[in-house]
Amino acid sequence: MDLASYGGFPEIGERWGPSRALLMGLETNAAMQTQVHLEQESDVQNTGTSSPTSSVERLRVLHVISRLGMGGTEHGVLKVMRGLGEQEFEHRICAVRGIDQSFADRMQIETPAFSAASSKSGFQFPLFRLARIMRDYRPHIVHTRNFGAIEAIPAARIAGVPVAIHSEHGYELEILRGLPLRRRVLCRVAYAMADAVFAVTGDLRKYHSRQTWLPERKFRVIHNGVDTNQFSPRPDLAGAIRSKLGISQSRFVIGSVGRLVPIKDHGTLLQAAELLVQRGKDVHVLIVGAGPELPRLQERVATSTHLDGRVTFAGASDRVSEMLNAMDLFVLTSICEGMSNTILEAMASGLPAVVTPTGGNPELVEDEQQGWFFPARDFQALAKCLLRCVEDTRLRAKLGEAARKRVLEHFSLQAMIASYRELYIELAARRGVWKGN
Repeated sequence: MDLASYGGFPEIGERWGPSRALLMGLETNAAMQTQVHLEQESDVQNTGTSSPTSSVERLRVLHVISRLGMGGTEHGVLKVMRGLGEQEFEHRICAVRGIDQSFADRMQIETPAFSAASSKSGFQFPLFRLARIMRDYRPHIVHTRNFGAIEAIPAARIAGVPVAIHSEHGYELEILRGLPLRRRVLCRVAYAMADAVFAVTGDLRKYHSRQTWLPERKFRVIHNGVDTNQFSPRPDLAGAIRSKLGISQSRFVIGSVGRLVPIKDHGTLLQAAELLVQRGKDVHVLIVGAGPELPRLQERVATSTHLDGRVTFAGASDRVSEMLNAMDLFVLTSICEGMSNTILEAMASGLPAVVTPTGGNPELVEDEQQGWFFPARDFQALAKCLLRCVEDTRLRAKLGEAARKRVLEHFSLQAMIASYRELYIELAARRGVWKGN
């Protein structure tokens, strides 16, 4: 791809300066490496065997993320590592912008993690630090996730890593109307260097296809999966968890799990709950998660005569499966979503899901089957959905059973792990570095 060929974008050359030349040089390097790989594949196909000096029994996989800390993508990486195990794979995590050691300790990450963060403040350009880490570790596969780790794709090509994979897992509030031009071009270049690019939903695939001027066929889709043993209905836990949180056993508990950030729009949930209390419904809101929006949400509750004493902020928790069993209903008010792990976890726990029909949510929930959709930011429409569940116990049970069944059939952890294994082995075999079955 020649950046100069982009008609209608004359400002690229003016604004990028040396970066443009660097990207074009990296792309040329990637193209040369791709040609070498193709020649190696041809040799393997002609002889019918892979080279005994390059093929291995265990694939070293370097999972690159922006930062190792609390978040859905980070938890997803750990699920993949543990699900694939150590018989066929060896895993390491690399954090481009640093490691939250308390999170690493809490999650009992046994293998050491690499950090490409610099101790210097200001502008960070970790490309060559990433390449150095890769040369030292010598992975067979580098798998980068989201834009925060995009530099690791050209770094993998510089370091001569056989397989480079990139995946997109969600949205940020500031990109809902489209990516900035510089980011679009950088993603286009990086995606072209990768052996495979995938998204966790069809919606994300369409979005990144449009933003990077690439056909949808360039992107695969691998849905997230949930551990349906860990996340399952446990009515015996409800009473104990509610008592611990100080929630009345008789109240109808509306729950939500997620980071407390603007894109999650927890304020709409509080407005809907306030409306129900005004109508005489004995409801309680349980919000699990932490983030910068917490003070504002707490102030909103404190200044409401209807919500005071009816909202519990449980903070970040490693016991989400137990928290879900203390809920009667799950709500996700996000303005947009990639693919919500918390929706899947709630559904697997037998909870009806009332969610916005944005991003990948319609790929998880079928309206009127496992829950309901309501328009983003529409607290009155949300209140109507909640009211139906509050007043109809039988309907709530029916939706909850259907929710768990859907996860078991379509979004199990086993299915997700199988898809990752197939992708890794397919690409490693294509490069002649895998001699397993």
